[in-house]
Amino acid sequence: MDIVKTVAEELKIKESQLAAALELLDAGNTIPFVARYRKEVTGGLDDTQLRNLWERVCYLRSLEERRREVRDLIDAQGKLTPEIVTALERATILAEIEDIYRPFRPKRKTRASVARERGLEPLAALLMEQRTSYDMPIEKIAAQYIDDEKGVADAEAALAGACDIIAEDISDNAEYRRVLRDMTRERGIITVKKNETKSKDKDKDKDKDKKEESTGANTNASATASDIGIKNKDTAEVYAMYYDYSESVARIASHRVLAINRGEREEALKVSLSLDKEAALSFLYSQIISQNDSPARKYITAAIEDSYTRLIAPSIEREIRAELTEAAEEGAIKVFAENLRHLLMQPPIKGKVVMGYDPGYRTGCKLAVVDEVGRVLDTAVIYPTKPHERIEEAKKIVLSLIKKYNVNIIAIGNGTASRESERFIAGVLREIPESGCKYVIVSEAGASVYSASKAGAEEFPDFDVTQRSAVSIARRLQDPLAELVKIEPRSIGVGQYQHDMKPARLDAALSGVVEACVNAVGVDVNTASKQLLSYVAGLNGTAAKNIVKYREEHGAFPSRAALLSVPHVGEKTFVQCAGFLRVPDGTEALDATGVHPESYGVARLLLKRYGYTEDDVRSGGAAGLRQKIEAEGVAKVCEELGVGAPTLNDIVTELEKPGRDVRDAVPPPILREDVLEITDLEPGMSLMGTVRNVTDFGAFVDIGVHQDGLLHISEISDKFIRHPSEVLAVGDIITVMVKSIDEKRGRISLTYKGIKT
Repeated sequence: MDIVKTVAEELKIKESQLAAALELLDAGNTIPFVARYRKEVTGGLDDTQLRNLWERVCYLRSLEERRREVRDLIDAQGKLTPEIVTALERATILAEIEDIYRPFRPKRKTRASVARERGLEPLAALLMEQRTSYDMPIEKIAAQYIDDEKGVADAEAALAGACDIIAEDISDNAEYRRVLRDMTRERGIITVKKNETKSKDKDKDKDKDKKEESTGANTNASATASDIGIKNKDTAEVYAMYYDYSESVARIASHRVLAINRGEREEALKVSLSLDKEAALSFLYSQIISQNDSPARKYITAAIEDSYTRLIAPSIEREIRAELTEAAEEGAIKVFAENLRHLLMQPPIKGKVVMGYDPGYRTGCKLAVVDEVGRVLDTAVIYPTKPHERIEEAKKIVLSLIKKYNVNIIAIGNGTASRESERFIAGVLREIPESGCKYVIVSEAGASVYSASKAGAEEFPDFDVTQRSAVSIARRLQDPLAELVKIEPRSIGVGQYQHDMKPARLDAALSGVVEACVNAVGVDVNTASKQLLSYVAGLNGTAAKNIVKYREEHGAFPSRAALLSVPHVGEKTFVQCAGFLRVPDGTEALDATGVHPESYGVARLLLKRYGYTEDDVRSGGAAGLRQKIEAEGVAKVCEELGVGAPTLNDIVTELEKPGRDVRDAVPPPILREDVLEITDLEPGMSLMGTVRNVTDFGAFVDIGVHQDGLLHISEISDKFIRHPSEVLAVGDIITVMVKSIDEKRGRISLTYKGIKT
């Protein structure tokens, strides 16, 4: 297989681009570095394109390796034929290669292997000849194989063993399996039923619970929810639609595949996948039965039916379900990754003093005030919620902190007791309108994970877990990217079924997203945490740790070049990471920009050519540089400076706007002054909200009520869309209209159709 040609065709890029990119990546260059600083070499392939092609190339390389392994394994058995070689060369997926290897793979003990040990293979071969007549009745021929020592008691046993051999040979036929697999993909049906056995078991458990309740024993407060293994009884009905459900393999949506899989794991559902048996058998008959009038026909027919029912169908069911699951997981990972990217790229709230508010009941609500750069100024614990309800005392503490530190924004976590805390804070702010202080609800997904982590303990060794959480909530408003990188990506909570995914695959995909975002924004080397630094291109955990340690021991880095003094930051590492690190107040003005050190010479020539100084870069006074270059001619300037147009463009952008933040173009979060209740909502009401999560079936929008409203895919656009992400992204500020409210179940249905934001 020509991997370069194959991938280039699949991804619709030039072979020369792909070959150049592979050469760079194989040499150890990072994807962010290649995407940003090697545009001329790759023809401008971006970060996403590079990740896609690298992932595909790695798969095809592993496929080629397995192809060679199988060829060598079959050859070692002395059974490699030109036909097998051709079949292996034509295989495009791993399943096809494994089908070819199946007859040669060492097998565990099977009915067929036992029959072969009993010497029944010649009888099987005789039957497969399908003669129109034999020298004697087949039963008499079979009687010749009776051998008590070998366990062949009679002719019937001999024929049964021969049929077992035939059945396995049919099952091992790669071409039969390929056709039947394709038929199942196209015409197969997934059938789902309620797991009645499990339900009966649960009913017994419920009866037991009732008895325990009558005797004062501990009870299961949510028996209904426990039926399907989920915590919230209101969501127990999530599997109800699958209690008598069927759908074609070709049409089933990814999110339904994942939901069914979860229901099956939780023993709420029983799932099967099948192809019309008559259609499958008809195909096998047409391929195998050569003589309809052969005495062997009934035995061959029986072997075919047994092969399909016992061996082929269950195997293909497993394979197809694995394919569906893999495709669904990949789709979910892509959705999660896209949501995560938008979340990480939310604009920072710069220059504001923020109070982080971690709501709670019994243990109180934890407060943490952080200054404009995230330094903790003060902490406190208040008890405005049940069971304490020390409201006046809590009010005094909050007011005191707001006045003492000139708090601009209160960031309230959206977890337990969030709603009560929001009402409390809204009431406090109404008493001090002159302060201009606002509040915002912040997703605290993953905050507890960070708080209890080693990283959290290292950063705040004297704080308890909830205090760390309050700091995290405040900081993720100030700089979502810098704070969220401290949290395991899967714990951030903007995906669907993320805990059902293969951890390694999910983590690899999400880490790639975090890396892309971090490098797109750039990192201040003198303030960044080791977690943030570890995502910079070329830096690993050890190098990041060493940078922070060196900074603590020697003070702030005066320049990018000073990084070469850090252990484990050699020339190669420096080349990869330098362009993504910033030194805002260093000795070298260009260190505060995204200009790579390798291009400093070109940058200085540009500045000198058009009458600018490095001080102009520091002050942002190089505006107009692009206009002057365009007046002279971009091609002419590129030729004289010896750089490509993409590189020149990037240099000019950085010189004109040093320290620019790509996130500033995104609308900031909605700040609120008062609380909105679900009872305040009415159908037809228009509200501004923030998209919190995007899934296959719709989007969840925060409209200021404790419950996020659901914007079903059918309510997103007047035009047909395949996925909500075609229109919406996490963090989008949109105007929606309330379609319906279910107060009892806490559900809000929204529509975006026909609304201009």
